[in-house]
Amino acid sequence: MGDSTDVFVIGGGPAGLAAAIAARQQGFSVIVADGNRPPIDKACGEALMPDSIGAFEQLGLSVPSTEASLLTGVRFLSSSLSAEAAFPSGCGLSIRRTTLHRIMTERAAALGAELRWQTVVTGICGQDVLIGNRTIRSKWILSADGVNSRVRRWANLQAHLCSGLRYAFRRHYRVRPWTDRMEIHWGRRHQAYTSPVNSEEVCIAVASRNPKVRMDEALQEFPELAARLEGAEVTSIERGAVVANRKLKRVWRDNVALIGDASGTVDPITGEGLGLAFHQAMVLADCLKKNDLARYQAAHRQLALRPMMMARLMLSLDGRPRLQARTLQVFRKRPEIFRRLLAVHVGALSPFDVAFDGLMLGWGLLAA
Repeated sequence: MGDSTDVFVIGGGPAGLAAAIAARQQGFSVIVADGNRPPIDKACGEALMPDSIGAFEQLGLSVPSTEASLLTGVRFLSSSLSAEAAFPSGCGLSIRRTTLHRIMTERAAALGAELRWQTVVTGICGQDVLIGNRTIRSKWILSADGVNSRVRRWANLQAHLCSGLRYAFRRHYRVRPWTDRMEIHWGRRHQAYTSPVNSEEVCIAVASRNPKVRMDEALQEFPELAARLEGAEVTSIERGAVVANRKLKRVWRDNVALIGDASGTVDPITGEGLGLAFHQAMVLADCLKKNDLARYQAAHRQLALRPMMMARLMLSLDGRPRLQARTLQVFRKRPEIFRRLLAVHVGALSPFDVAFDGLMLGWGLLAA
């Protein structure tokens, strides 16, 4: 085991592995350390939007068709109303988190990254990474240790703005998928998200502002969805997480940079969490090559702008059933508005391109 490296990545989830892969593609030597054993699971919606697929492929990642499902668009549902739109180009991808982690682990190892599992980092000091009573020297230290990042605290990068605190839970069911759309079910108090992850299994996630709610209770608010799942085998444990829009004032200091949830989060209603991490990894590796982490700060902020905006827009419907119904009525009457908003969501159009649609949506809500 060497005692030095170019890049030391703390955290071996998808964000950390993406950072390791991108750094190896730039020719850096890389060590990844994580206290867990692979494959690492986490509560998440398990979807990649079409705008994430490009970065996914640039990292040299691919998924066998038997281990994932294509997503062709998004469907909103509220009570008896529904509206849907196809992605403007390409498809999204839905894949079990454990499958994604295995594929990314294999890719990082094949590129020569040194992966140290069940290895707990206990501190950092300058260019030194502390592992128990050992020290490893690294030019760059990348923090990918999640929303409760210790590295962020060690590097004095804790200052942040947070809004929209919610509680999310995820479970899988063995049932043949009924749609190739990502579904967002709007209820009075909760939202439910569904996506197929393979030919015989679906991922169900729920989010609520109530910290005490759990999956079975929340599903009672969505009788149509509950009926589809009735009698289906549960194929994973219920996993939970606290979610929010969280923006950090800084994502780097000296030789330390944050990536993934350690660098801020966007509400999972957008489906953009994994995609953001992949894009961040590509930009960060390029900044390391240019020896310019200040550039990463600006690029990181730019990458988060659109997902943050869409999260705030979508969460304006949270807990407002009358507004949910009016919005879906407008989308049904004017489906082009939903299509163009979805195009903004996945980066195919800029917000300025749909300013008129926003005015029409506002007028429709008043007239509905």
